[in-house]
Amino acid sequence: MNLPSGPEDLVDEILELRIGAPAAGGGFVAHAPDERVVFVRHAIEGELVRAIVTEVTGSYLRADAIEVLEPSTDRVTPLCAHAGPGRCGGCDYQHIGLEQQRRFKARRIEEQLSRMAGESVDVSVVAVKGDMAGYGWRTRIGYSVDASGHVGFHRYRSHDIETFEQCPIGTAAVNHLGVAKHLWPGVRSIDVSCSVDGSSRVIVLDTGKNPIDSVPMLEADLVINGRARIGRARMHYSVLGRNYSVSAGVFWQVHPGAPHLLGRAVLDAVGDVTGQRILDLYCGAGLFSALLARAAGPTGEVIGIERDHRACLDARHNTADLPQVSIIEHAVNAKVLTGLGRPPSTVVLDPSREGAGKQVMYALCQFAPNLERIVYVSCDPATFSRDLRVARDLGWSLQSIIAYDLFPMTEHVELLGVLVHSS
Repeated sequence: MNLPSGPEDLVDEILELRIGAPAAGGGFVAHAPDERVVFVRHAIEGELVRAIVTEVTGSYLRADAIEVLEPSTDRVTPLCAHAGPGRCGGCDYQHIGLEQQRRFKARRIEEQLSRMAGESVDVSVVAVKGDMAGYGWRTRIGYSVDASGHVGFHRYRSHDIETFEQCPIGTAAVNHLGVAKHLWPGVRSIDVSCSVDGSSRVIVLDTGKNPIDSVPMLEADLVINGRARIGRARMHYSVLGRNYSVSAGVFWQVHPGAPHLLGRAVLDAVGDVTGQRILDLYCGAGLFSALLARAAGPTGEVIGIERDHRACLDARHNTADLPQVSIIEHAVNAKVLTGLGRPPSTVVLDPSREGAGKQVMYALCQFAPNLERIVYVSCDPATFSRDLRVARDLGWSLQSIIAYDLFPMTEHVELLGVLVHSS
């Protein structure tokens, strides 16, 4: 079969494809008849499918499986009617059994560690308490709103919005608010956060420059364009015996089990840090800073660094009873790290999906031999692997790594790696 030569002729072409290994972006690798790589969503490794081409680049194609000719035994029926070709782009793996989802994620991590960091390691993706067989775990959801005020999610790689009323990966408290059952004319986006028991609820609206006369009144604090209109617009959490107050829009882990699990995992990873100087980079609202300060004790010191102003205010509030904690409002970069003076003994970092980057990793690694270990929490195996490569080249090694399934039904996963200097 010869494919059309022009990209404009190839979009919407139907191809019969044998599906290969999992790929980044939530799809799987296949090859077109002309041997071009095709990234196919809604398929599973080993299947034979008919797929419609949705995008063409100079080196590869994207496609959606629209008919499964030879199904995998790991194929299941998605719980959500909006999950499928041309529909909501939020969930990559709803058509795959949960255990097989985790095996695919583990393979992707292993492949990235090997290819990008030169690290050969077996990885298991661990289930996390707090969801219901992979559903009902998102305590915070960002919605888009179309021109008529209907709420939904963007379709995959599209500006089009798939409207709906319930999201099965949202917690019961989020869905109970019923945001998507109402019209929101003039609103561009809606961000909803709910504690698991529903005791804290915040709705954040972005209207841009659109004038709005009124919005549906739901049982939640309300923020419009950065200004609290109803309530104090704060979320409240308890983690390992400490209470946290977090402003609307400030980062907090969305899986109900994540703060407890990651908090305990970080404490286990750092070991005995009594009296140590500890850096908590990208510290957010101070989740780890408070726990590390308690572990370091009154003779220790914890320095949290975070660029977001509101997150810094929250971190200072959440560690106000811990005089050994100081929060620096600054981007995490080589300049701020080299200006700290006395080297830390332990570093914990939890960057965004972009990772720490070469300059930050280089600056951290230069703290050796005073620096004993780096505990790296990552939501992106690719950027983690890239940063690990920098550390390996500077004499550091990966002592341990574990992956947590904090984002079931999607391709995403959380890592916790411990790096030690090879002295």
